[in-house]
Amino acid sequence: MHLSIVLVAPARAENIGAAARAMKTMGFTDLRIVDSTAHLEPAARWVAHGSGDILDNITTYATLADALHDISFTVATTARSRAKFHYYATPAELVPMLEEKSQWLEKAALVFGREDSGLTNEELELADVLTGAPMVADYPSLNLGQAVMVYCYQLASLIQIPQPKAERADENQLAALRARVEQLLTQLEVADDQKMADWLQQRLGRLEQRDTAMLHRLLHDIEKKLAE
Repeated sequence: MHLSIVLVAPARAENIGAAARAMKTMGFTDLRIVDSTAHLEPAARWVAHGSGDILDNITTYATLADALHDISFTVATTARSRAKFHYYATPAELVPMLEEKSQWLEKAALVFGREDSGLTNEELELADVLTGAPMVADYPSLNLGQAVMVYCYQLASLIQIPQPKAERADENQLAALRARVEQLLTQLEVADDQKMADWLQQRLGRLEQRDTAMLHRLLHDIEKKLAE
């Protein structure tokens, strides 16, 4: 599975350099940056120390949605206390989850938010799964460079194990399921039930391929019945 690291509006060049160095050390190469030019500052390259090729190949985007244009599965990092979502995977729990996803999805992204405020709720809604690193300290935050290192270390095994090529037909299966669920809620006139909508959208990201296919079948039967 190809895993992209996405930094949203990073303010400090040093943090970008540290993130690039962490990626290089663990074998990751695709760094995407949203709404920032801090990586162009000399300090980024000073801290990157030997991982200038990561900086040289950075792709930049105006919005997070743009950065995820070719991504099939998105994991967003957040502190639990700042998010309205309730379902999380620890870094360790992401490994088997992404191993399963790699059987049918080719591209995933791991998204990190702003140093001072993280990701907005609107940006979190673009994710399939949320993750947070368990910490003993009361202050629920890691330095951006440290956080990237923690996750790259934990997920390095994913790029070391050869994965079968995902079927093209499966690539849009999860996104299509999300759209289908949203359309059904609207048709049933319950789309305004935000708690229900949030719960459904959060749980869909945890489904395995077989579960996703079966839910598509169920929704097909429901849609067919409603059309009678």
